[in-house]
Amino acid sequence: MANECQANFISIKGPELLTMWFGESEANVREIFDKARQSAPCVLFFDELDSIATQRGGRVGDAGGAADRVLNQLLTELDGMNAKKTVFIIGATNRPDIIDSALLRPGRLDQLIYIPLPDEASRHQIFKACLRKSPVAKDVDLGALARFTAGFSRADITEICQRACKYAIREDIEKDMERQRMGKDTMEVDGGQEEEATEIKAAHFEESMRYARRSVSDADIRKY
Repeated sequence: MANECQANFISIKGPELLTMWFGESEANVREIFDKARQSAPCVLFFDELDSIATQRGGRVGDAGGAADRVLNQLLTELDGMNAKKTVFIIGATNRPDIIDSALLRPGRLDQLIYIPLPDEASRHQIFKACLRKSPVAKDVDLGALARFTAGFSRADITEICQRACKYAIREDIEKDMERQRMGKDTMEVDGGQEEEATEIKAAHFEESMRYARRSVSDADIRKY
């Protein structure tokens, strides 16, 4: 979005604004908005918005109401924005049901947009992106993996790739240990040829898929 609008982009994770010191969390919010105004035109993106914008008065163990003060500061900054500032505020959350209603009033974050889970083509691209720097064997069919992972999020697919990579590394280590037990040089194989580079094979993905799970249930999809 920022690229299409030729605007600056500032990304901040909600928990990064929170500190244990009195008043510093609110100061962090003010500093972020000041930076956005100075960088205008600018898109200010809050990831994990629910961490700083939950319904006020409902937090157990919130010493001194720190979370409520952060939200109040956020509302104040949003009210200080206008069309002349050319600063656009976007937030992302997977828990819109716990966001304080005051934040969703007109003039603040008043547009709710549902971002669906990736389709098959998008999942294929996610697999390619996750494995772009990894040695993948020719017997791995990323298209088939994309078809078998319907309903999986990017994080779920990333976990599958990371787990398959760990299986490949574990297999390589076990082979090295076996060669050592047999008294062979770990850097060479019979005939003086160099050892083949470790690749992530289809078998590694098959094993990884056995433990794959969806982080977003059908009930969650129907709800949102």
